[in-house]
Amino acid sequence: MAAPFLSENPMNDPIIEFEHFGFQYNAQAEPTLHDICLTVRKGEKVLIAGPSGCGKSTLAHCINGLIPFSYRGSMSGSLRIAGKETKEQSIFEISRHVGTVLQDQDGQFIGLTVAEDIAFSLENDCVQEPELHDRVRRAAALVDVENHLLHAPNELSGGQKQRVSLAGVLVNHVDVLLFDEPLANLDPATGKSAIELIEEARQQTGAAVLIIEHRLEDVLHRDVDRIILMGEGRILADASPDELLSGTWLRDSGIREPLYLTALKYAGVSVTPAMQPRSIRSLQLSEDDRAKVRAWFAAAPPARQEPARPPLLEAEDLHFSYPGKSHETLKGVSVRVGKGELLAIVGRNGAGKSTFSKLVCGFETQQSGSLCFQGEDMASLSIKERADRIGYVMQNPNQMISKVMIYDEVALGLRSRGVSEEEIRPRVEDTLKVCGLWPFRNWPVSALSFGQKKRVTIAAILVLEPEMIILDEPTAGQDYRHYTEIMEFLLTLQKRGISVAMITHDMHLMLEYAERAVVFNRGSILADTDCAAVLTNAEIIREANLKETSLYALAQLCGVEDGRAFVRRFIDFERREVRP
Repeated sequence: MAAPFLSENPMNDPIIEFEHFGFQYNAQAEPTLHDICLTVRKGEKVLIAGPSGCGKSTLAHCINGLIPFSYRGSMSGSLRIAGKETKEQSIFEISRHVGTVLQDQDGQFIGLTVAEDIAFSLENDCVQEPELHDRVRRAAALVDVENHLLHAPNELSGGQKQRVSLAGVLVNHVDVLLFDEPLANLDPATGKSAIELIEEARQQTGAAVLIIEHRLEDVLHRDVDRIILMGEGRILADASPDELLSGTWLRDSGIREPLYLTALKYAGVSVTPAMQPRSIRSLQLSEDDRAKVRAWFAAAPPARQEPARPPLLEAEDLHFSYPGKSHETLKGVSVRVGKGELLAIVGRNGAGKSTFSKLVCGFETQQSGSLCFQGEDMASLSIKERADRIGYVMQNPNQMISKVMIYDEVALGLRSRGVSEEEIRPRVEDTLKVCGLWPFRNWPVSALSFGQKKRVTIAAILVLEPEMIILDEPTAGQDYRHYTEIMEFLLTLQKRGISVAMITHDMHLMLEYAERAVVFNRGSILADTDCAAVLTNAEIIREANLKETSLYALAQLCGVEDGRAFVRRFIDFERREVRP
């Protein structure tokens, strides 16, 4: 790494200070934040967690100045950044101290090249060229993108885009690095690298780091000092990871705890702070605890066999290249999806997963190979004819939404198909309730968060009840409660014979719900097997940029010889006992 950008502020001095702080949006009848008392010191790394709508994003917007300069409302109490009240600072002054890396990196890019994007704020400050070039090079080296300075941002992978966004804030030597769901659109291995990058940036710069994220276990790949748990606009807990993971706060708040802790509890092990449960690497288990885990595994009944399913979608030897590209995006891809099957499509960013979906939906046409739906060749079907049978939910909700109001967006597909308003209303209302959108039914889409917009696009497809649904990252940006509600709704569709294919980077989601995983790698199919086999195979994990499940690591820690069978036992236990 390049030389660090250390500010003059000494470590451990307060950099963010909330004192009995509250905030109410002008458009809301009730405050969103209540009596927030929180101090973050220079050099601290803090994870902010909580269910959707709990106030995490509002808290972040107060810190980076978007409140009150972009989102209007009334504040009470005190919020100081670097010792000065934010109400006495402009957003320009606040940005000198706080750098934000957004969840949607594409929405943060300004320049036509990586170098231009990193240099944007320096150009606004009229920094002279020799210094500007030097600071851009140092920031790029800090996040390892110095060899991509002449690339356009849209040519980069998801992980590279995130590095460029981080360089764009590091170039200003900020005191606080604020990350809004940095893992939402990254494959598991890239997400792991992102957490390592964030830790490295903290160590190099001495800045305080705030991470807002639903994927708790993934963030804890590197230690954090504290976890702030929020609920209904209040701070419910401010504790060390070991303390928080040993209590019931996460479960009571509807937050998904790390899988290895869930498995320990199934085995009757009491988790305490002394066991250092913050990660599977630090976890300390007694021999009695290990014996309980082995006994739980030994008592496992035979795993349920999934029924043989007649084919619904059959892809054979697909080849596809985008115009102007010298390499094939898909190379001989063959996939079969059974009627009523719930399938996970996984692999690194850029492996061909979304391109495969575009071919199925008719957005692109393969150069060779065939696609059949219920035995019928799809070559002659138009995009509209395919859409009547196959629903597609895109990864970026902003690319799907066309109506101003939420209700109208969800009802759009039914109205375009000539369904009567008497039938539309109950179907739309039921879907809004299942997707956790009922409280917002009369809101404009523009008032929603990224995760809430995602639920709107899912609802707009689910309400049509197609024969097959393809979802690109269905749970990105969702808390565990809404994640579970959406997936349980998909299971009800599956039981009615509707096939569901999920493109996902969420290995928890794959383990919990998918019957089978198809692993893409560099345009080809690397594996097509059960999920436990994928996440316990070191070669597949390495080649496809996945991440070994902590359940497998727990099995090894406890002396279970067959780690793959242990993972299957966990999956089957949850499906049989927890959510039958």
